[in-house]
Amino acid sequence: MTFSLPSPMKMALGLIPATMAFASPALAADSILGDWVTQDRDAIIKISRCGATVCGRIHKYLVTPPNGAGQKDINNPDKSLRSRTILGMAILTGFTPDGDIWRGKVYDPKSGKTYRSEVSLQSANRLKMKGCIAFICQGQNWSRAK
Repeated sequence: MTFSLPSPMKMALGLIPATMAFASPALAADSILGDWVTQDRDAIIKISRCGATVCGRIHKYLVTPPNGAGQKDINNPDKSLRSRTILGMAILTGFTPDGDIWRGKVYDPKSGKTYRSEVSLQSANRLKMKGCIAFICQGQNWSRAK
């Protein structure tokens, strides 16, 4: 006697591997989420979901900025944004997964420039963040805040 699964059951079981494949990016996203100390140890960046993408905001200063904790975005090329406070501002925006790398944009409030960016998890407690112009990238190693 042979046992055969009904057709809808076969289809449902066939979808399990497909749904697991779609779940992988969400699991990868969770691994980069959290609080990260910048390489210069001057701030903590909180990486979290922002709608359909992932972003990173300046969550806390570890070193007081030159113009104080209320430092404004004075170098922004958009004059209407120069009065906004840097603390709480999203500097990593639009990050989406591309394999083991997350791609988006990084804003540097010190220069007022926005760069193409890549973020990758090096270990559970180490993140590689790169800012790129054309094919030239400069990176920093961030560590998970404790």
